[in-house]
Amino acid sequence: MDWTYEIMHLDVVAARISSDGSCRISAVSFLPWNLYLEEDPGQDLSIRINNLTNFYYWCASRVLTLDRVYAKEVLNAIGAVQAATDRERAGISLSYHCVTLTDVFWVRKEGEQVSFSDLNLYEHSLSDAFVDVSLLGRNLTVENAELLKPADAAGDVSTLGAVPKAWIRRGGLFYLLKDGGERDVQAELLASRIARCFDIEQVLYEPFVYSGVKVSSSRLITSVEKSIVPMEYVEIYAANHDTTGMALIGQYDMYGYHMMNIIDYLIGNTDRHWGNWGFWIDNRTNLPIRLHPLMDFNKAFLAYEDLEGARCLTAQKPMSQFEAARQGVKAVGLNRIGEIRREWFEDQATEEMFFRRLRELEKEQVPSGTTPA
Repeated sequence: MDWTYEIMHLDVVAARISSDGSCRISAVSFLPWNLYLEEDPGQDLSIRINNLTNFYYWCASRVLTLDRVYAKEVLNAIGAVQAATDRERAGISLSYHCVTLTDVFWVRKEGEQVSFSDLNLYEHSLSDAFVDVSLLGRNLTVENAELLKPADAAGDVSTLGAVPKAWIRRGGLFYLLKDGGERDVQAELLASRIARCFDIEQVLYEPFVYSGVKVSSSRLITSVEKSIVPMEYVEIYAANHDTTGMALIGQYDMYGYHMMNIIDYLIGNTDRHWGNWGFWIDNRTNLPIRLHPLMDFNKAFLAYEDLEGARCLTAQKPMSQFEAARQGVKAVGLNRIGEIRREWFEDQATEEMFFRRLRELEKEQVPSGTTPA
């Protein structure tokens, strides 16, 4: 079946793509960061195939993957296939216009009479009925299944990551609930408490109990004004714009980059992959503001056997977390602003390793009155 989709940024048509792969770009600066399209005046088949491949990949990137706990239950609840291919997952995403709580991009069929305000997840209530599915893996009741609308599930279906999670709305604000088991929840809460003792923008994780299950809760950091772009997408953008992700970090937020490495070393975070750090984006311009607040601490305290820590996943060249943190302290300082109390720690081994690491970084601080290298 022939089709043409409009790729939207708020109510701006950024591009149109058709089922034959032909493309018309009308606002290149408002294209998604991880979507590369080319116009094809010469009827080049390879360009059109690449356009379709890239479009399906982008749509698919807005749907949870099957490695997410309860992914099958989530997809079953919305009557979707347990999609494995990009094209199958793209079909799920397109069924609810590709909206997410991450940014303000969406898709409509050409000529479809719908606007961003009709679909905007930030201003439409989510259904608490779906929390049971996403967070706990429970089946919807027949009544809730009949009442469920695409927008009610879109936020959860498009939220990436492997651990069980779900959005709730309270007092007009969105909160993300995360499980993953007692160890992960406790690790996230402790790491968040420690991170607040340092001068860095961060997501604040608080304890919450949902249906008898202890989880972590955090406020949504995106809005109609601000989006987030993970580093995975930044690298795609950089490759297509003759630059690098690190060059963009250097331009917008080296302080946040160094502080991220410092905190991750101190708490032994092993999960700073490309999907859980990146840029905050100004939706008026689709350009970076700075790195988005530090988040995702549920895999903290895992690489905690020695002072070196795990390999630093954010560095340009192979190095340990300790070396990346040392470089960070030399560049921007340790920037500790609060007291870290020993009674916060539930076991002595974790407590002792944390304070050993902290003492090592304190040795690297530039003496007062001097300029960091």
